[in-house]
Amino acid sequence: QVQLVESGGGLVQAGGSLRLSCAASGSIFSINAMGWYRQAPGKQREWVAAVTKGGNTVYADSVKGRFTISRDNAKNTVYLQMNSLKPEDTAIYYCNGGFDLTGRGSYYSYWGQGTQVTVSS
Repeated sequence: QVQLVESGGGLVQAGGSLRLSCAASGSIFSINAMGWYRQAPGKQREWVAAVTKGGNTVYADSVKGRFTISRDNAKNTVYLQMNSLKPEDTAIYYCNGGFDLTGRGSYYSYWGQGTQVTVSS
């Protein structure tokens, strides 16, 4: 099994910054892409950003230019640096990744428990 633990959420004023971390632990052979999603109250979960095993990144248009995703493969950790935060960024942020637990090339998706980000106006 894989455990994903997010941290770094909190309350910040509009225009401020936060850095989220998500550390993976367990019997992990390899990690494929990792990403961040968010879910605002009353809305569906939406994808925010992703980073491949090789470090290539992609972003949702709503966060492009403000958020930066990165990963430390040695620590099995993915980060989300969030700058110029807006009230509409308020949500629970979840990390997700594809994990190979056996070395056979089959990757399974795991989710963290989420961390609350609240941006006040």
